Amino acid sequence: MDVQRAGRSAGESIGVNLALSSFKLVSGLWGHSMAMVADAVHSLSDAFTSVVVLFALKLSAREEDSDHEYGHERFESLAALLLAVLLGITGVGIGHTALTALLHPVTVSMPGILPMVAAAVSIAVKELLFRRTRATALAVHSDALLADAWHHRSDALSSVGSLIGIGAARCGVPWADAVCGLAICGCILWTAVEIFIGAARKLTDRALPGGQEKEIRACAMEVKGVETVDLLKTRVTGAHSYVEIEIGVDGDMSLRDAHAIAEEVHERVERAFPDVMHCMVHVNPTRH
Repeated sequence: MDVQRAGRSAGESIGVNLALSSFKLVSGLWGHSMAMVADAVHSLSDAFTSVVVLFALKLSAREEDSDHEYGHERFESLAALLLAVLLGITGVGIGHTALTALLHPVTVSMPGILPMVAAAVSIAVKELLFRRTRATALAVHSDALLADAWHHRSDALSSVGSLIGIGAARCGVPWADAVCGLAICGCILWTAVEIFIGAARKLTDRALPGGQEKEIRACAMEVKGVETVDLLKTRVTGAHSYVEIEIGVDGDMSLRDAHAIAEEVHERVERAFPDVMHCMVHVNPTRH
């Protein structure tokens, strides 16, 4: 993983969210819009999640030590799991607020134009930030950064709800904000579940897809001297995967030659599949 690139993206998110939340808060207070004040708090929570992502990326990039002999990559997936939960809580909060407003409408002061401008700016900025962060997350294979990207999208959707609500309130249709909020709640919860499942799979030693395992078998069989592939096990950890493979070679072959074949399988698999962090090869003798 390109940790420096991912870290720059997380740092960018922190700065944008802090600036945006300040702008929204001032706009909400000045323009008498509680929806925009709540939106400002949402952006501030996004800044916090980006801090968590930045910390997780730095931690996952640390070299192995005596307590973590296989490295720290799983901390990145653990952070994604935490962010998925926070995203879910955000969705539930938006849904609860929307449902309460729908069932128990109250009369509030008509908001000004400034909160609508703030909502429009927020939608544009957070959607752009979502696209940039998502592109970086997919490029560096970071679950935590991808979860952070979806937090930006949830904030953009929240601002859409605020814009509709403020506009509807100015037009005398206050319930439109609540209906939009419930729809946004559903979208956010669906995304949170997808991120949670993806991170959980990487934390529970999920195997590589069957098609990729078949390609690894074929790659090993291409090495001269390999007669059989007796066993193949794979597991995904964070952004990387690990391979354990047992190959069969001529039982009358010298130990030195058998080791050379195993080393060639090891190097060829890791070269052909960049995501494979380590390929461990065991040699079995075949009988003729």
